[in-house]
Amino acid sequence: MAIRNSAKAIIIADGRILLTKNKDADGDFYLLPGGGQEKFEDIHEALHREVYEETSCRINIKDIRFIREYIAKRHEFAEYDSDSHQIEYMFECSLTDDTAPCNGSVPDAYQTGVEFIPLSQIKSIRLYPTILKNVIHEDGTFDDKIYLGAVN
Repeated sequence: MAIRNSAKAIIIADGRILLTKNKDADGDFYLLPGGGQEKFEDIHEALHREVYEETSCRINIKDIRFIREYIAKRHEFAEYDSDSHQIEYMFECSLTDDTAPCNGSVPDAYQTGVEFIPLSQIKSIRLYPTILKNVIHEDGTFDDKIYLGAVN
């Protein structure tokens, strides 16, 4: 098993956060746009590519905000991906233009759409990793903590 790097975009505009909408047997859930880094690709290149593939949007990358480890065998999805170990690098980003976010050319397998969700509502949706509900605040600010740990 190799450890996989993943880059995620935290895109906040007008009091809303851009998330991919996904569906599984339990219903809708939301994720930050982004995904796996490919060989010979730096983490910023991966983030640009993944966000475009999932949302059809171009981004400006700002500072890293959070790092999270996902060790699947320790979490609720262990029966599906117990051999997964991923390091996620979450960057604050902004959209480069007024392109309306929509499913891109290579959406994730469970992805059904892309939505701007009001920050005031993120505590009430199924958002992964769930710790984001505590470290991204309703006013668009972030906790100072960068390493979030091996959390779901």
